[in-house]
Amino acid sequence: MSSFTHSPFVYIISAPSGSGKSTLVNELLKSVRDLDFSISYTTRSPRGSEQNGKQYFFVSRSEFEKMVGDGEFLEHAEFDGNYYGTSVRFLRGAQRKGHDLLLDIDVQGAAQVQQKIPDAKSIFILPPDRKTLEERLRKRGEDREDVIERRLAAATREIQNYGRYNYILINDRLPESIKMLRAIVCSERWLREGRQLNGECAETMKIADRCRLANVGVRLKPILASFELPVQSGAS
Repeated sequence: MSSFTHSPFVYIISAPSGSGKSTLVNELLKSVRDLDFSISYTTRSPRGSEQNGKQYFFVSRSEFEKMVGDGEFLEHAEFDGNYYGTSVRFLRGAQRKGHDLLLDIDVQGAAQVQQKIPDAKSIFILPPDRKTLEERLRKRGEDREDVIERRLAAATREIQNYGRYNYILINDRLPESIKMLRAIVCSERWLREGRQLNGECAETMKIADRCRLANVGVRLKPILASFELPVQSGAS
């Protein structure tokens, strides 16, 4: 597949299951103009009130594998026995409209997109600690005990990749997290446009800067410790 370097500006969001990513994404899309959302394809079954074409496009393994063979995915990965993928058509659609594109994908998919679109900006959402993540997973009431344990183990593996992301957003208090995510997206857009950053824009930029990987080390330490993970050298 050819490079998409000159395509719409792409934002990547990744997070362990139960981190509150979907809520943050939904709030972001309400408040930021000209930002499209890519709905992923998956081979897993719908959960609860999920609807085809809203949360995901639900397809069979054979359909998904045919799409892979036809080069229809910007990225795809297998997680917990199911395939997930981002269709190229969302990128092309955003390009036609002159919009930016938001991708909600896992760490495997993020790595693929970062290779194809080097200027994409990536955001990793973290829970306040392992205990809070476990409580959120149980509160959803969607999964069996063994599934919850698998999700917690997967979360630890995913969080080890946080150093590959440009921004780290700790989803502790929802209103503040929504504000931080919007600040990241808007500030990157303003920098790209070469906007004069003063007044409210300057304050928004400060909020975003606090989430940059290099600036979150102190806040990361107790979170990573709860997952028995070390702080990586990129965060200070």
